[in-house]
Amino acid sequence: QVQLVESGGGLVQAGDSLRLSCAASGLTFSSYAMGWFRQAPGKEPQFVAVTSSSGGRTYYADSVKGRFTISRDNAKNTVYLQMNSLKPEDTAVYYCAADRDKLRVGGSLYEYNYWGQGTQVTVSS
Repeated sequence: QVQLVESGGGLVQAGDSLRLSCAASGLTFSSYAMGWFRQAPGKEPQFVAVTSSSGGRTYYADSVKGRFTISRDNAKNTVYLQMNSLKPEDTAVYYCAADRDKLRVGGSLYEYNYWGQGTQVTVSS
């Protein structure tokens, strides 16, 4: 079965960096666009970034543009989210998601074919 497992979250201070990883199994990873979403307490999941199946195209939410970088290694079935200059408002559970049919910019986490269990990122001021 398909599994997406996020890791790399933690508690950091404002201005610090973190790199999230999402390891995928049970699917042909190189055929899927991969996205990152985040969910703050009491809110719906919010689009963060997405990369095409080859990694050649990437798109970001305005709130993270210039600070976050999404990348993927198809040989390792892994997608990454490098987060720099973190702010307290970046605090959320971060989810990775896989979409076989479409490179979605924005939209809902639940439109994706698969998503993981999430990893908590907490940024203190």
